[in-house]
Amino acid sequence: MPSTVGACPLALDQILLVPQEQSMIAKLKGLLDETGTDWAVIDVAGVGYLVHCSSKTLSALGEVGEACTVFTDLQVSENDMRLLGFAEAGERDWFRLLTQVQGVGSKVALAILSALSTQEVQTACAQGDAAMVARAQGVGPKLAGRIVNELKDKAGALLTAPGAAGSPATLKGSASADAVSALENLGFKPAIATRAVATAQGELGEDASESELIRVALKRAAG
Repeated sequence: MPSTVGACPLALDQILLVPQEQSMIAKLKGLLDETGTDWAVIDVAGVGYLVHCSSKTLSALGEVGEACTVFTDLQVSENDMRLLGFAEAGERDWFRLLTQVQGVGSKVALAILSALSTQEVQTACAQGDAAMVARAQGVGPKLAGRIVNELKDKAGALLTAPGAAGSPATLKGSASADAVSALENLGFKPAIATRAVATAQGELGEDASESELIRVALKRAAG
């Protein structure tokens, strides 16, 4: 694994003061420079960012040298600063939810998202199917049970749009993903941002621009 991950504008003690629900780096667009078993280096204007990823995200990034986009989450502890990368904003939302469960760190969360799609995680939590979550490497029955129990009530809210009768919200196109990120950066929780943008996209249509989605989604999220 590369020993350097690119420049960061703030010192670690300064970053620790940043609220964790609003990541400093929300998204990276650049060239795929290098990959490993659970990481990739994204070259953005000559700076290489090391991002830890699920196997599903690594598969979605394409070939080395190709352009790629990853949604990111910055995890900071007293001794470490780690950037996580995701092919879709929805995967990042589930990563954040999973890591709220006691005993689930970034490594376990990525293992779950490598073994299951986001819809499978949503279904497992909504139905209390601990066995499905336990498919992930390093997740035993006890931890899997805790995950589905704690996230059961949140599962529907994260991926389901209001009025959709329990069907997963379908956020299509990069504009919707960028709109979700924009709302998150304004302080809205991932579940609320995703739900509001899904509603806005349903009202405006799949061809709506990012600015249009943000304008309508802000009204729905605030309401």
